[in-house]
Amino acid sequence: MKKREKLAIVRQHYPTAITTIDSVNRLIDFVEAKLDLEPAQIMLADSICSDDVNSIQYPARAHEFLGPFKMGGLDGYPFTGLTGMGAFASHVPDEGAVIVYYGPHIGISKNGAVGEIHRIGQHNHSGCCGAAKGALNKLLTNTIEDGKITELDYQMNTIEQILLKERNRIATASIPLKEATEVIYEAIDKRINELVAATKYNCKYVILMGAILINSDSDVGSFNCSRRFDVIDLATGQRTSYL
Repeated sequence: MKKREKLAIVRQHYPTAITTIDSVNRLIDFVEAKLDLEPAQIMLADSICSDDVNSIQYPARAHEFLGPFKMGGLDGYPFTGLTGMGAFASHVPDEGAVIVYYGPHIGISKNGAVGEIHRIGQHNHSGCCGAAKGALNKLLTNTIEDGKITELDYQMNTIEQILLKERNRIATASIPLKEATEVIYEAIDKRINELVAATKYNCKYVILMGAILINSDSDVGSFNCSRRFDVIDLATGQRTSYL
């Protein structure tokens, strides 16, 4: 399958999506040309789902950066919190920058099914994101208990509570899972910005890359639909969007 054919499938739902490989290539070009930095001067953190498919489909060139420091748990919510962000910030080269790449993920198989992908070695498709699909199922069957977050399933319960706050919006959407993914993105984006505001960085720049990460079948790969691309100049405090 050609690249344009893969993009055509994904862009039925995410018209501005590009491959994750292209997104990393563009990012490296940006930091070299615009910020005059080399990848080895940049510490990368990601807050993406702990699903193994994201490790399998992680672009190789991303490893030109330092890291990644892992902030995310189920569906990318930054469960490492302020302590994780602070630890990550202390690892950055003094004359360098930090990049935080974050967002939920969703599957789109090559036959166009939303919320499913074909994984390596499996005969049948499986859910992606499984946590989001599970939380959505509980939402639509009215089995999420408001305010209930348990020690045994803390991360899943947190995702459930995020969706519960937007029940009507999600339930009335044409594709509820896609809308649930947008709701989770908004929650992640809000929390990441809160964490950044509360953290001290001893470097030049903080780069925030918010996106919907789109996985597909094992022979198709992954894609990135950007939602935020902000650069904070820590010397001046100026924040610029390059989206």
